Amino acid sequence: MNSQKNRTVSDNTCPGYLSCFDTLTDDQTEMVKSGSRQIIYNAGETILKQGLYSPYVIFLISGFAKMYLEADRNRQIITHLAGKGDFISFSPVFNEHPHKYSASALTDCEVCLIETSGIRKLLHLNSTFGFTITARNWQTESRLIDLLASHSLRHMPGRLATAILYLNDKGGTDIFNHLSRKDLAGFANINAESTVKLLKEFEQDGIISLNSKEIIITKRDELEKIALRG
Repeated sequence: MNSQKNRTVSDNTCPGYLSCFDTLTDDQTEMVKSGSRQIIYNAGETILKQGLYSPYVIFLISGFAKMYLEADRNRQIITHLAGKGDFISFSPVFNEHPHKYSASALTDCEVCLIETSGIRKLLHLNSTFGFTITARNWQTESRLIDLLASHSLRHMPGRLATAILYLNDKGGTDIFNHLSRKDLAGFANINAESTVKLLKEFEQDGIISLNSKEIIITKRDELEKIALRG
């Protein structure tokens, strides 16, 4: 993780940004706040590095980040688009290290780093908080199951269609302005050349509209059919 001393936010209001912290008592909120800090990352900066260890739970206050496996020097398998309120790192709570994936900012991001000891205490003290965290982690697990199915069972057009729908639903149309074609290929687990070719085919079929990086879905039902057919 990059050194961020000069970009630590002085007015720390970390717990107030995530709904699962709404169930905490005043003392519990203060405990989280005293063991946390807010950091600003610029677009393109690494938030989390695969193979390294960080003793913090990290969630995103604002902006978008990509979470990915570094398959080799030139290839990323991008698993998630993280947005406001999403956890970027939770595994240190269970002493799992080093990190099995990386995360980097697609836009300028503000994140909250919370000491794992505080989260462990909350999971023991506050069952409602624990249930909410479990539900959030299930959403992540469900996404990984969907991703595995897409990569294993679908051909390249289906993978790309699935990736476009996921990104559009999670980040809105503007998210594509922050993604390179290589990033989009990483979400679909196909190469960049095939991504560009398939995008042109989708455009020629009137399914999407392309304007520089922007991708506008014009026939969602057709794109969904491609995603389902694989």
